[in-house]
Amino acid sequence: MTDPSFDQIMAAHGSGPAADETAITYPGERLSWADLDARSAARARRLVSLGVEPDDLVAIALPNGVEHHVSSFAAWRAGATPCILPTKLPGHELAQVIELAGPRVLIGVGEAPDGVTHLEPGDDGSAKADVPAGLAAAHWKAVTSGGSTGRPKLIVDHAPARFGERLNGLIDLVRMPRGGVILNPGPLYHNAPFLFTSLALLAGSRVIGMHRFDAEEALRLIEAERIEWVCMVPTMMQRIWNLPEEVRRRYDLSSLQCVCHMAAACPAWLKQAWIEWLGPERIFEVYAGTEGAALFITGEEWLAKPGSVGKAPPELVTIMSEDGAPCPPNVIGEIFFGGDAGTRFHYIGADAKLDGAGRLSLGDLGFIDEDGYLFLSDRRSDMIIRGGANIYAAEVEAALSEHPDIVDAVVVGLPCDDLGQRVHAIVQTADALPIGEVDAFVQTRLAKYKCPESYEVVTEALRSDAGKVRRTALRDERLIWLQEGKRFQLAR
Repeated sequence: MTDPSFDQIMAAHGSGPAADETAITYPGERLSWADLDARSAARARRLVSLGVEPDDLVAIALPNGVEHHVSSFAAWRAGATPCILPTKLPGHELAQVIELAGPRVLIGVGEAPDGVTHLEPGDDGSAKADVPAGLAAAHWKAVTSGGSTGRPKLIVDHAPARFGERLNGLIDLVRMPRGGVILNPGPLYHNAPFLFTSLALLAGSRVIGMHRFDAEEALRLIEAERIEWVCMVPTMMQRIWNLPEEVRRRYDLSSLQCVCHMAAACPAWLKQAWIEWLGPERIFEVYAGTEGAALFITGEEWLAKPGSVGKAPPELVTIMSEDGAPCPPNVIGEIFFGGDAGTRFHYIGADAKLDGAGRLSLGDLGFIDEDGYLFLSDRRSDMIIRGGANIYAAEVEAALSEHPDIVDAVVVGLPCDDLGQRVHAIVQTADALPIGEVDAFVQTRLAKYKCPESYEVVTEALRSDAGKVRRTALRDERLIWLQEGKRFQLAR
């Protein structure tokens, strides 16, 4: 039997005894399965009336809410590929992305670049265009790269827009319930929240969404909605952990079966804390790129291999040295994914980094131990070379984030006449914090040469709601400041 298309799945959800049950909830918004079926079908007809054809891109630049889900399912039902864009791009950057993607239609609030057909959410009119049942785009999603700087790139997933083996398998892989309840605390323009909310709806699970992440509100929703599954980034986990213990323990989390975390390296101390709080059986980590390569590790496995992101089969992962030779166990090199990793996506606006054997690199560094478990070090572009020694920003940030008064930290390399680069720490705090105290704290956790030599304290968030940081932009900004004569506080 042919795998069902997304419109066939929505039509099935939208009829029968469960049609009036809630499919999606956001603050002040509720959509039943029947509503989702009817509204996405109407919007699909509107898209076709605007000239959308099979395999076109339909750009969606909407905030978290029911309209985002209606729009993506409408694009699928029209045979198109949803192209998910951030909602607050400046006009120039939005125009660049639109030029890159070449979408047939942009669904969004506000103005669209010249030459692009613009559809305001809810402006579905009474379009009577015929939309054949069972249309399915060759590629089911296209998203912007979360860590891009300058001109962005698009990552187009090659899975077809049918509920086939690959998408079905992802639901089981990440332990998502079928016919259950999940919480989405992340922004839908980011790959993981979009991926998992879409899979949840395809699996008949109710989606409880947040317009913006709030640590205590997430706990309240887990209790009130009897949430079974949630995907978080480490930044969210840390913000929850930073709540007073009496607040964390105020909420009943017994319904929660799985906390899936991904998108950034999780400091070992933070993961240990969550395992001790909820139990290892409820913690599940995925190491993956939007491009599709992935490993995973359970909480129980992690306790035996603290810091690992999972067992790395040799046919899937190879660690390569700078001269292109495979690294022996416990030697850091660049991580390359084999198998069919390079065929599961394509870029628009960039070229995939493939070696001579067709293996794919996402730019991460790490090593595989003698038992075959992968450990991450950093991204190659984030590594700081100080006097010939490699310093991994993620390791320094993890040490800083253990300080109880530090909300977040980002580490960059700045010029040093003597050693080439020095470690500079940008720390986010809620209150004034003596740098001498921070420096003494870090020195108890890191070798001296890894400790920051200069600091700055900020109160604004350093990462996006998706847990991403534009490290290169932060570093470039500070290089300009140095040229203008600004000086940072020295550690000692």
